[in-house]
Amino acid sequence: MINIQDKVVVIMGASSGIGEATTRKLAEEGAKLVIAARREERLEAIANALPSADISIAVADVTKEEEVQAVIDLVIEKHGRVDVPI
Repeated sequence: MINIQDKVVVIMGASSGIGEATTRKLAEEGAKLVIAARREERLEAIANALPSADISIAVADVTKEEEVQAVIDLVIEKHGRVDVPI
């Protein structure tokens, strides 16, 4: 498996399903995560369930280009790069 430790990962659609499962797995592996979706309360619940993980949340609708760009801008501001977009 590829070492994901300290890689900056952006996960769109992270509030449920595959996005949530991916968030949990990558958090266990030590990735720096920015998770985004429309449901802020779900994102907060996921982040709160993983207190030792480096997780930032952003509310965004993937169908709206300006909201996706705002997520990327947040990642660049916080981490300086995006290693893995999902």
